[in-house]
Amino acid sequence: MTSPPQLLTDPFVQLPTATSVRVVWFTEFAGYGHIVTYGENLAQTAIATTTQLRRTREDQNSRLENQTQDGQVYQHPVQRDIWRHEAEITNLTRDTRVSYRVTSVREDGESVSSNMFTLASKPSPGKSLKILLTSDHQIKPMVAANLQKVVETVGRVDAVWFAGDLVNTPDRASEWFDDHRGGAFFPCLQGRANYEMNSNGVKTIYTGGEIIQYAPMFTCIGNHEIMGRRDHGSLDDEFDATIPRTVALKLYGQESLKDNSFNTDTYEEIFTLPQSQEGGKTYYAVSFGDVRLVVLYATNMWRTPNLDAEARGRYREREKDFNTPENWGHGQHIYEPIAKGSTQYNWLVQELNSPEFQQAKYKVVMLHHPPHTLGGNIVPAYTNPVQIIECDVDGDIKAIRYEYPKDADYLISDVVPLLEAAGVQLVFYGHSHLWNRFCSQSGMHFLETSNVGNSYGAAWGDNKREVPVGYKEDYTELGDPYGLEPVVPTIVPLLGEDGKPMPYIASNDITVFSIFDTGTATVSSYRFDVRKPDSEVIKFDEFRLK
Repeated sequence: MTSPPQLLTDPFVQLPTATSVRVVWFTEFAGYGHIVTYGENLAQTAIATTTQLRRTREDQNSRLENQTQDGQVYQHPVQRDIWRHEAEITNLTRDTRVSYRVTSVREDGESVSSNMFTLASKPSPGKSLKILLTSDHQIKPMVAANLQKVVETVGRVDAVWFAGDLVNTPDRASEWFDDHRGGAFFPCLQGRANYEMNSNGVKTIYTGGEIIQYAPMFTCIGNHEIMGRRDHGSLDDEFDATIPRTVALKLYGQESLKDNSFNTDTYEEIFTLPQSQEGGKTYYAVSFGDVRLVVLYATNMWRTPNLDAEARGRYREREKDFNTPENWGHGQHIYEPIAKGSTQYNWLVQELNSPEFQQAKYKVVMLHHPPHTLGGNIVPAYTNPVQIIECDVDGDIKAIRYEYPKDADYLISDVVPLLEAAGVQLVFYGHSHLWNRFCSQSGMHFLETSNVGNSYGAAWGDNKREVPVGYKEDYTELGDPYGLEPVVPTIVPLLGEDGKPMPYIASNDITVFSIFDTGTATVSSYRFDVRKPDSEVIKFDEFRLK
């Protein structure tokens, strides 16, 4: 008996304005008659526009249908046909929720509809909102539990801010839609996940939470939204094969520059986001209730800190690649310039001086790369790698290494002073898979709340970062490299082995989420121990924005 036809995702809402909002959903069939019915008795209809995703594929590392191990079904990347449907719902009344449902008709004439949800246009200034702060899902083991507990603890949120790294490999369709391990991106955020966790013989199924069917999501680009050079054997190899555009231009010329360097095509095709004239969807600003949210494109290629001869890493090239420049990784190269004088920097200056920003009650900046953290990913500095090639007396290469001058960190030197001067109250980011926060002398808060598993730990106590010895730069092994002390949670901090409160959570068993309540001006962080499925969610930290 075949299962009834289904939509690939539930609908979700995007890009609210004062009088409208977009509804988006996906199917595995082109179909026809894609509509949204909405309003009282679902009497009104909006017709959707359909586009096909151009780069979504599956490969030998997918976990889809019958493929439970690498290469069982797919031996190389194979195109996967997925269609995106989007309708604009107009003439909405502010702060009034409206029922809606989506319907698609298959080629065989069979109609498929979603459940009924509610949507709303952009909230009015003054309306109290609860906003979920999250990042770095990457189909990690605690995501479904995390999002299920969000809904169980605080109810329906009004928006989601997602600070990058939505999936692991952005062109792998199953990571977005239906990875059979049960924790794909959309199922977790739509309460359709089926992720099993086993603790001491007790199995618990987590379903995630119905969140984005009701609440718009604003995202930023992390390093896992970026695909590299095409045709490298597997999607993971393509993802790892990004090189700077300036290098690709020299090696391959102008033609197919994205296919020979990097792109964010799948990310941009999936989401309908606010746009700036300069950055499009990659960096933008949006007003939502009392908040002006400024979203930056600040991320670089993650490479291993390992210094072994076979490491194409942060600090060196592989020995076997010394004489094949097309195989160089070029260190942790930055994808989009943000240094003083760059297009993005100049746009940021303009935005910080705009009436929309200056008149907002809350001024928040979201980016992926951390300005301050105890995590490992803040080292080396956020700056362009300086390549140093060492040759022997015969002119043969004996080493290719990269230095990152700490005093040239673009976020610390150029961006953070701008934000301080403009009165930004909160800077929110991810990347290191932990929770920690900081506060500057001026009272600007820095929050990283990205602990859903695969934690890399915190550089604290005896746990030092893996940094090179004998390099020109002095790379920081412990603490925040830029001198801020982490804030110990204000309510119920976890205790370390020494019995002292810890200023962070870096765990593969305890998951964390944070809620910004605009009515009380507070950001509250909660933790849940997935080893104890019957335990309570604990609010462990709270701070107030000025």
